[in-house]
Amino acid sequence: MGRKIAIVGAGAVGGYAGAHMVQAGEDVTFIDPWPEHVEHMKKHGLRVTHAMNVPEFTVPVRALHVTDAQQLAKEAPVDIAFVCMKSYDTAWATMMIQQYLAPAGYVVSLQNCMNEEAIAGVVGWGKTLGCVASSITVNLPEPGHIHRGAGKHGAAHTVFRAGEVHGRITPRAEEICRLVGTADSAKVTSNLWGERWSKLVANAMQNGLSACTGLPGGEMLANEPIRRFSTRLGSEAIRVGQAHGYQLEEVLHIEPETIARAGEGDDAAMRACDEQRFKDSKKTAAGQRPSMGQDMQKGRRTEIEFLNGFIVGEGKKVGVATNANAVLTDIVLRVERGELKADPKHITELRLN
Repeated sequence: MGRKIAIVGAGAVGGYAGAHMVQAGEDVTFIDPWPEHVEHMKKHGLRVTHAMNVPEFTVPVRALHVTDAQQLAKEAPVDIAFVCMKSYDTAWATMMIQQYLAPAGYVVSLQNCMNEEAIAGVVGWGKTLGCVASSITVNLPEPGHIHRGAGKHGAAHTVFRAGEVHGRITPRAEEICRLVGTADSAKVTSNLWGERWSKLVANAMQNGLSACTGLPGGEMLANEPIRRFSTRLGSEAIRVGQAHGYQLEEVLHIEPETIARAGEGDDAAMRACDEQRFKDSKKTAAGQRPSMGQDMQKGRRTEIEFLNGFIVGEGKKVGVATNANAVLTDIVLRVERGELKADPKHITELRLN
């Protein structure tokens, strides 16, 4: 207690974790660029609901629009800043908050994709930590309302994995674990980069597909051609991560090598992947959309260039082919620009050599 916390980006993940911190009595200030969201939080607090077996709650919160963040200059400095913005907003968001950090303050990337380097470019590696939110399935359906398309995972699946970029277990990594642990299960990891890449693989298998097909998770899984293409996306991403030397963790509760082989045509591996994914799907609302599918619905810019596009770029560095990820990146960008409409046919009728 007594630590001053800033959540920069009070969207789905930032809002979900931050609301639980407030509920636990922490000193949290939310900073966000969406005016209606900020105004709603100021007047009515932040409401959190779940699709399964968890009572909803609303907490009064302190919320600032980004244009009001300068107020922080008149206050005690920020000890911990969580950056929870889209990847393309990481650098400016970190630049904004770094001037209000305490001398021993630090910044935590609680985001998708690999953004620690962008944060370190502003505050330095010594003030940069990461926190992976695994299988959290949250969205922001309306101002002031965070919804999780599942229950809490608890001991069944560790949601938050907090870690230092150098892999050592430190008091501040343990502090982050405690804070995010107010929302769901959490651990300190000595393998931040392996955790990050594994989460990147999971997102690569689902996010862009939802964005370009217009389908929620349940419908994508039930569609065999889309499910097969999803596995191929994951397979390529895993091979790139392995070539980089990352120690990969389970991806969607499946051993990475199993997904990699499945995407390369191994029938037994494919059956094992399908079995686990259908089993897990029963724990999540079928209509839940991955975050990029939500972004496309809302007309927002997607993170495709920081996700599948990033995998393509990293694949080139290590000589690993990423044809499926390259094709998906192109399709999503064309849908985003309005050149195509979201349609399952973009994938079901795709012919790749």
